[in-house]
Amino acid sequence: MQSDRVNAATLRCCTSVRTRKDPHVVADPVRSAAALLTDARDVTLLAHVQPDADSLGSALALGIALRRRGAVVRVSFATPDSVPETLRPLDVLGLVVPPSEVPARPELLVACDAAEPSRLGSLRHLLDAAGTTVMIDHHRSNPGFGDVRVLDPHAEATVVLAHRVLRAMSVPLDPDVARCLYAGLVTDTRGFRTAGADAHRMAAELIEAGVDPEGLIRPIMDTHPFDWLAALGSVLARSVLEPAEAGGLGLVHTRVEARDVARFRTEEVDRIVDVIRTTAEAEVAVALKQVGDRRWSVSLRSKGAVDVAAAAGLVGGGGHSAAAGATLDGTADEVLDALRAALAPATAARAG
Repeated sequence: MQSDRVNAATLRCCTSVRTRKDPHVVADPVRSAAALLTDARDVTLLAHVQPDADSLGSALALGIALRRRGAVVRVSFATPDSVPETLRPLDVLGLVVPPSEVPARPELLVACDAAEPSRLGSLRHLLDAAGTTVMIDHHRSNPGFGDVRVLDPHAEATVVLAHRVLRAMSVPLDPDVARCLYAGLVTDTRGFRTAGADAHRMAAELIEAGVDPEGLIRPIMDTHPFDWLAALGSVLARSVLEPAEAGGLGLVHTRVEARDVARFRTEEVDRIVDVIRTTAEAEVAVALKQVGDRRWSVSLRSKGAVDVAAAAGLVGGGGHSAAAGATLDGTADEVLDALRAALAPATAARAG
């Protein structure tokens, strides 16, 4: 990314939008979002349920910049009850509030990294109640919602799009905003493994703005309680390799029982799929996390030959071609059967 201007080609790749008050198609949603935020005096930013560094980092980066420009700002999410421990240092201005403190009819509502309205959980209704809504997201499965839709499936992370909006607002990057953006960028690209040239240029700009990569990322990605090692060993011991599944490319899966989901941080549990995805004999990795008696939160990962977003879409989920998720009801075996069936057409489509 050029540091002195917003790249016009980058802006054009974002979806065009329609607003309630103006039915014509807007050519530059990034600039439209920037104009709304620049003029706003009261802004509510929402992260998705179980917020990660990309979702919360996007919301906080925008929120910090807006607060310092004089706006009334609040950031919230439906669940859990508090900010994930590893992400708390990002909220330097104390912008995060519980859902009970979110206005019933927000003036301007910004949804960050929500692949669909349901990802906002119990706060979803605010999309209809708000005066104006902006959606900022990078998931290919996003159906499109909100008055202004900053949607670019080619962006490595939603913080990339938040960064574009901030630049369109002519907001100078300070260390606090830069840290929020960097946290989302490094985590959503798996430590820059999936980052393109523009993302690396953005990272360089954020470091120049004051980010200490090692100091920021160690507590987010590389720090775990000692008890987690034993729990991880137990979960990995339950891994099953099915070489014939996923069109013969191989499937590896494991499950995280409710007791371990409850004992450890969401951040720890969510990274299990990235451990089993390293299995050489499997193209697809699946981690089942028990979140109810018969309810499972499922994470799917692919090395590129299988479109797991398409598979997730068949069972009510969504995401990216290499990383997707869904929530399914049933026994673990029933959920796995549904996933095997969903992976078959996704594998065939990619092969074709």
